[in-house]
Amino acid sequence: MVPSHAPPHIGRRSLLAGVAALGTLGTVGSFGTLGCSRVSAASGVEGGDLLDRLRAQGVVRLGIAGEIPFGYIDRDGELTGEAPELGRAIFKRLGVDRVQPVPTEFGSLIPGLNSQQFDVVAAGMYVNPERCEQVIFADPDYQMLDSFIVRKGNPKDLHNYRDVVEKKARFATGTGYAEIQYAVEAGYKESEILIVPDQVAGLNAVEAGRVDVFAGTALTTRAVVKKSRTTEATKAFAPLVDGKPHVDGGAFAFRPTETRLRDAFNAELRKLKESGELFRILRPFGFTRAEMTDMTAKELCGP
Repeated sequence: MVPSHAPPHIGRRSLLAGVAALGTLGTVGSFGTLGCSRVSAASGVEGGDLLDRLRAQGVVRLGIAGEIPFGYIDRDGELTGEAPELGRAIFKRLGVDRVQPVPTEFGSLIPGLNSQQFDVVAAGMYVNPERCEQVIFADPDYQMLDSFIVRKGNPKDLHNYRDVVEKKARFATGTGYAEIQYAVEAGYKESEILIVPDQVAGLNAVEAGRVDVFAGTALTTRAVVKKSRTTEATKAFAPLVDGKPHVDGGAFAFRPTETRLRDAFNAELRKLKESGELFRILRPFGFTRAEMTDMTAKELCGP
């Protein structure tokens, strides 16, 4: 989703993807019904025994969705991205020396996690209430605001979704993006939104004059316009949800039974935040200090 474009960014942040995943899940193998018991039926250990097993194996399997900069295989065939690099650092501290990627489609991350195809989701997944019914999240390792791609000089003076509605701007965003809901919330007709595959297609649409504005994350837009001579990214802003500014946060996801692993992960994440090491890990992937956060999963999951 940023520095260079590899597999298309199609919904890591989408509210729809979380809802779609709900329909594919009922029970999860030996773990029983999701969202109920916090005790693994397989191990009988309160809070799960996965951390012990990972330490014994010396390797943790990371579910990734092939999205730059969140988790992907680079041109040399190596696993990288903000989430895998952070995962390496934290799991090493937890006594697990190696990480192993398990690539899948974004919509398959939650079902794959709960069917034990991999051990954790390391894909920069946004925390939202729908997903919180299916998995448990670590606290966010980053936060994200929105931004627009517009023509140089921002001729229509577009700075938020309300501006887009009031000025009748031609609006585009990506397949499955949360920005669809944010625009609709502001009063834009969903049927009139141009849906494109990813941020590169959005940039091309603005450059070609097919739309006035493309909406994405601040990280996405500022990266994709770097080589463009005719467009620019607007200042980051928080979309309104239920009339209130909303900030998204991305985090690692765990099976609902594995609270011990989630809690141990959170403890190390807090140390990295306090020392500044978290920012040093994320910065090479385009993150700035504005994306650092103290939000908690509990806040984003809701009551």
